[in-house]
Amino acid sequence: MRPKLLTGNAAAAWGARLARVDYVPAFPITPQTEIIETLGRWIEGAEMPGRMVTLESEHSMITAAGAAASTGVRVFSATSSQGLLYGMEMIYTVAGWRAPFVLVNVSRGLASPITLEPDHNDVLAARDSGFLQIHCATCQEVLDSVIMAYRIAEDPRVRLPVIVNLDGFYLSFTREPVDIPEPDSVADFLPAYDPESTRFRASSPNSQAVAVLGGAPYSYFRYESHLASLNALGVHTEVAEAFAQQFGRRYEAVEAYRCEDAEIIFLMIGSFATKAKAAVDGLRNAGESVGLARPRLLRPLPTDELARILGGKQAVAVIDQNISMGMGGVLHAELASTLYGKANAPPVLTSFIGGLGGRDISPEEFYEIAAITREAVKSGVTPPPRLLYTEQEYREVQKLQAIAHAERYEVGAE
Repeated sequence: MRPKLLTGNAAAAWGARLARVDYVPAFPITPQTEIIETLGRWIEGAEMPGRMVTLESEHSMITAAGAAASTGVRVFSATSSQGLLYGMEMIYTVAGWRAPFVLVNVSRGLASPITLEPDHNDVLAARDSGFLQIHCATCQEVLDSVIMAYRIAEDPRVRLPVIVNLDGFYLSFTREPVDIPEPDSVADFLPAYDPESTRFRASSPNSQAVAVLGGAPYSYFRYESHLASLNALGVHTEVAEAFAQQFGRRYEAVEAYRCEDAEIIFLMIGSFATKAKAAVDGLRNAGESVGLARPRLLRPLPTDELARILGGKQAVAVIDQNISMGMGGVLHAELASTLYGKANAPPVLTSFIGGLGGRDISPEEFYEIAAITREAVKSGVTPPPRLLYTEQEYREVQKLQAIAHAERYEVGAE
């Protein structure tokens, strides 16, 4: 192992390099551009074999990635935010092709209004596409997850593309100590992509299905993709065990931190979960029985593991860094569906929406979340979803609104 300070973006690039990718179709967008700049520099300097091609859009980039993966080429690409949405048509298409490759998404809030900072609405927009999703909290996890994602994606029981997600700015440009595995060790863990398993070869032309399918065959193929996604749960368990044996780091489908004896569990994804860990420690020191559950896999959703970890608890406080307009937090709705009908499901499931557009979540807010959830347990009344937002922040917005109204009045007077 070679410890080195790496940004999350650099860790993603190292994951692709160690996975020995052959082809990198690319298109720049903040805050993921550093990933493709790093890979481009390595390829140009002959430090890394392979070919990088800059396409004219994310739509073309994802098309090229799926087409290349379908011919036996190991493919890597990266995008963010509006770029992921621009390529959304092909996100669904290449997943239907069962083309296994890895796409890193560096989460950033969606327009409008415009922001460069992170939340999770971009990646969650792709949760029904057929792509598997792995969500990372640290730079080390980013590098390791890219390597693991290839082994999962290329497994014959799965054959689906994978999104590895990290938060923009908070993780993409944050340097943390990262152990870079030796290339030979990675090669032992991740064998070469088997070209004999692919459907399309230039030397042996063939066709796949037909252009237009009726409802019955269409349903069959869609359900096959669903079953392949479910297979990824078992494959992930096998891959995580093999990775732990090879490199000494274990990644469960759901990270459970101080959950065994906890009465209240925070549940969230992404890099802000590291803040939640610190809050859990602080609350424990104050005598509060609190833990943290962080799903690493969001597709497929590890429902059985979540039910096991959360079963018998007094309450779960779901902290969503996203908002589904007219509904609320996406994770809150998904967890409610997961726990519905379970005999030992927590009776209280509170919902908090925070971190939109990169807004920080303070330690005090985690303490408040715990207090509100504890009160809901005592009263038996679950409060409505709450947006984490301070009075000071609201006053600042009011000031900006007042300035805008004043300027509009002055322009009208002229």
